[in-house]
Amino acid sequence: MNTTSTSLEQVAELERKYLLPTYNRYPVVLERGKGVFLYDTGGNRYLDFVSGLGVNALGHAHPRIVKAIRDQAAKLVHVSNLYYHQYQGPLAEKLCRLSGLNRVFFSNSGTEAIEGSIKLARLAGHRVGGEAKCRLVALEGSYHGRTFGALSLTGQDKHRKGFEPMLEGVTFVRQNDLESLRSAVNDQTCAIVLEPIFGEGGIRECSVEFLQECRALADKHRAALIFDEIQCGLGRTGTIFAFQTFGVTPDIVAIAKPLAAGLPLGAFIAKEDFASAIAPGQHGTTFGGGPLACRVALEFLAIVEEEKLLERVSRVGAYLQEQLRALTEKRGAAKEVRGRGFIQGIQLDIPARPIVDEALAEGVLFNSTQDTVVRFLPPFLLEEKHVDKGVRVLKKLLGKKRKQV
Repeated sequence: MNTTSTSLEQVAELERKYLLPTYNRYPVVLERGKGVFLYDTGGNRYLDFVSGLGVNALGHAHPRIVKAIRDQAAKLVHVSNLYYHQYQGPLAEKLCRLSGLNRVFFSNSGTEAIEGSIKLARLAGHRVGGEAKCRLVALEGSYHGRTFGALSLTGQDKHRKGFEPMLEGVTFVRQNDLESLRSAVNDQTCAIVLEPIFGEGGIRECSVEFLQECRALADKHRAALIFDEIQCGLGRTGTIFAFQTFGVTPDIVAIAKPLAAGLPLGAFIAKEDFASAIAPGQHGTTFGGGPLACRVALEFLAIVEEEKLLERVSRVGAYLQEQLRALTEKRGAAKEVRGRGFIQGIQLDIPARPIVDEALAEGVLFNSTQDTVVRFLPPFLLEEKHVDKGVRVLKKLLGKKRKQV
């Protein structure tokens, strides 16, 4: 591969000098993308199985997205929510029709969508049960974001350490543990918050039985069932919402990542019973739901439908899982494959970060999470031939690690 060391050193040095040291970046400077590939400043090409942590579901530089951005940027980028514009209403209508829920609030990110969701749940809880109805139930091993409310619901000590005290009134239960769930939910519970598929938590699915029990307990105790689909939603499981894959409908669903095809946009969608609890002035955003992001989001949803990308996610996702499972039969370091569609992970019994680092030199971008999981969040444009390339590289690197042991 061509070297980009000079450019990399310059970029990295500037960041080391002026940025907060919150990221341990990979040693590459990415410059442009096309489809499922990214290119660095030296012209090296990389097959992208990360898609900006699930954001770039349409890959890079999709011509329709580029056209929509150029056209709208020349007209109107921002007006604030003091005024109407022509795209927020149609996008909200589209999301409500697709989800079967009733009202939308647009934010800038998934974390903000979670924050708004729990604010709404507490408002609704107070309305039916007074101030005591404010407790939240979340899952051990979960991840919901970095702001204080979202972090308070994140069931991983490593993210919470050093930032205590967290938001009060949160009880954590084990994923798929029905007895733990039943003992935690009561009449003071205003919401049960969960990811149907853990993303950062290692690609671990909630069982249908567990989700059904969450639904039943939420109904019994007049609490909101909130699904965090920021990573697993908007097509990544092969259905537009992950809850449609599992057959359990929440009261509120939080979405973000691919919604505006790379532009910052999140949202939560709520049933009317909960949405009606809020009044003007009780929540807001300066940037959320702007004309540029909303127009691009409408184009994203149209492309997913017109190019039949959900069918591709299901088909190629099944092929990816098949190939990854074959690896677990032949490579001792690979133990288990989890997930579905284009949100999958392979569990290793060795650290995953060195595998990801070495794959970079092979022209493939993987992602590691939970120390020993290689995570796959590819663009919806991925084809079987791309899977073959990625699995060949993974197979080679796992074989190499086995020989070193």
